[in-house]
Amino acid sequence: MHAFDQYTARVKEAAELLELPSEDVKEMETPDRILEKNLDVTIGGTAQKLLAYRVQFSNARGPYKGGIRFHSAADLDEVKALAAMMAIKCAVVNIPMGGSKGGVTFDPKKYSKDDIEIVARAFARAFASDIGPEKDIPAPDVYTNAEIMGFMLDEYEKVTHTKAPGTFTGKPIELGGIPGRDTATAMGGINVLEAYVAEKGAVPSDLRVAIHGFGNAGSTAASILYDRGYKIVGLADSKGSVMSAKGLNPAEFIHIKNKKNSLSAMYCSGSVCDLELLQKGAVALGKPDDVLVMDTDILIPAALDGVITKEVAETMKAKAILELANGPVVAEADAVLERRDIDAIPDVLANAGGVTVSYFEWEQNMTGVAMTRKEVNHRLKEVMTKAWKEVSHFAREYKIPYRKAAFALGVNRVIDAKNAKKK
Repeated sequence: MHAFDQYTARVKEAAELLELPSEDVKEMETPDRILEKNLDVTIGGTAQKLLAYRVQFSNARGPYKGGIRFHSAADLDEVKALAAMMAIKCAVVNIPMGGSKGGVTFDPKKYSKDDIEIVARAFARAFASDIGPEKDIPAPDVYTNAEIMGFMLDEYEKVTHTKAPGTFTGKPIELGGIPGRDTATAMGGINVLEAYVAEKGAVPSDLRVAIHGFGNAGSTAASILYDRGYKIVGLADSKGSVMSAKGLNPAEFIHIKNKKNSLSAMYCSGSVCDLELLQKGAVALGKPDDVLVMDTDILIPAALDGVITKEVAETMKAKAILELANGPVVAEADAVLERRDIDAIPDVLANAGGVTVSYFEWEQNMTGVAMTRKEVNHRLKEVMTKAWKEVSHFAREYKIPYRKAAFALGVNRVIDAKNAKKK
């Protein structure tokens, strides 16, 4: 299935459960606006036209909200699906935001920092009339970051002749950003996981965790869980995996990853590995996806979408999945997980910490009331724990998996808002 087809399949499941009329289903499948523009830029020494998108899916519950990605494979289907998922995500954690997403078909890894800035400013100019602090609020996404949001904010304010820091979130602190945004996705996911673990009556020190993806979210989650007593038994980056039943210390791997850009560099230099060190730690090295099917209690996909296919779901040994990545479980795998009693805590809840703290940042910009990291983390835990309780209660009430419960809850809130505006 294409990304948007997976979204619509899950909407149809929710609609059947909620007994929604067909017109409501159609509204949940139809974006409010699809914007496509060409960015005329000179980068890499040559004049180019880059295709840029902004999909504003729904603002029924508040201003459109969603990231901007720079990626060579960014296309309309993907951006449309991500915009729709943002609308659901904001509704699940019950923050007053809608859903949108943006993208530029552009590979920033091939260009200089100055070229990336040119593209960022071109995007802000092209979409200046379509975004704004009470209209549509972009944020960082794949291959964009706080610095790029700073460029976009500066360009937007020049074009509109306004001072409007609330137009973008995920900004540098100096430009109105918020402490805690850097760890928000991981921290929000951990808040949900700990609420799930407590509900199950489990003890963190008895639980083994494997993490697929060692970027910001994955490495942060690994470190926090390790500090809270969970045993980290598997880590994977794009180059390979490190697995040990004795446990791994994420801090050591963060250090080696920063130094040598590979987790396996802890044990190997090129193809030559220190067998004594591997044996001492009872460590096995493997391919990145080996972590997905290793013997563990909790699996955290924290990088790529679509990694848990129907085939992987049939062979995986984890008892629960916490989706820090967007869309790591394909729709066809859901039935397998349900049959095998593997709990999947879905991305629309598990990774909503990022957009929740982005909402705090927007609120800070709009009110002028700043928050500390401690205040951000405390408020984030309140939001995420409450959202978990609502999803879990819905799942128990209807005897359905957490994903169906979260989607149904999110869809219902969006539809309720749309219908309230029609009265």
